[in-house]
Amino acid sequence: MYRDMLLIRRFEEAAARLYAQGKFGGFCHLYIGQEAVGTGVIYALQEKDYIISTYRDHGHALVRGLDPRALMAELLGKRTGIVKGKGGSMHFFDVHKNFLGGHGIVGGHVALASGVGWAIKYKKLDAVVVAFFGEGAANIGAFHEGLNLAALWKLPVVFVCENNHYSMGTPIYRALSVPDVSIRAVAYNMERDKFDGDDVLYVYKRILPYIEKARRGEGPSLIEISTYRFRGHSMSDPAKYRTPEEVETWKRRDPISRAQKMLEYNGVDEKEFARIEAEVRNIVEDAIRFSEESPEPAPYELYTDVYVE
Repeated sequence: MYRDMLLIRRFEEAAARLYAQGKFGGFCHLYIGQEAVGTGVIYALQEKDYIISTYRDHGHALVRGLDPRALMAELLGKRTGIVKGKGGSMHFFDVHKNFLGGHGIVGGHVALASGVGWAIKYKKLDAVVVAFFGEGAANIGAFHEGLNLAALWKLPVVFVCENNHYSMGTPIYRALSVPDVSIRAVAYNMERDKFDGDDVLYVYKRILPYIEKARRGEGPSLIEISTYRFRGHSMSDPAKYRTPEEVETWKRRDPISRAQKMLEYNGVDEKEFARIEAEVRNIVEDAIRFSEESPEPAPYELYTDVYVE
């Protein structure tokens, strides 16, 4: 878990540098600060389970095991990217890993998650689907439609709200009439939970019963996990709507530092941390090198993969 969180951090630090250098364009939403949430939740899943994510999808994809080379190449719009350079930062997708996006429309994918849940139930598969979304998505119509059908048909869906307290630059008290997102589960007769997401092991242990419940066919849950992004909403956002004091307060709760302290307490020494750091840096540097040496898509590829054949 510690290694995967560190991989997310180093991968995204590299992505930020490449973006600033003009190596790729479009939007780029970083997950830095939220690593314990995605890691803890995805570690509680099995390979046969499905994940559907937001435009802030880098961390989820890396923990799921998508190839860092293909992900970095996707950022740079190369043919070797995870979706051939056509999706970019917001649309990582790998059907072989049951990773169903990377979606750019806020909250729209919550309804898609219920669709995936219905497919699992219809096909009698032994699987669940986890849908990640931010608290801003809880105001979208598709969120309510998705939760209603999931509860009505007892679909194997775990809805995970990563509440980082800002919908783009809008603080939660300006956007949600009821700031507790999880309480919306009550309207749909759905089980709910709410807790902090700084401790990766705690996230893992707390989410696991809800995933097992969904796997037993006992219906969906809505889980709200409090977290914080250290960067702006996207690379073009200087985040001036937050005070330096507020950001520093949350950085003192850095999930990676917290995990490292826990490992140190349990006997992991500096040599092992250095080994993990070197391993992760090598993976990221290799991904950058691979991406920069990869070819651009040919012009004719604008017309391929538009429809399923």
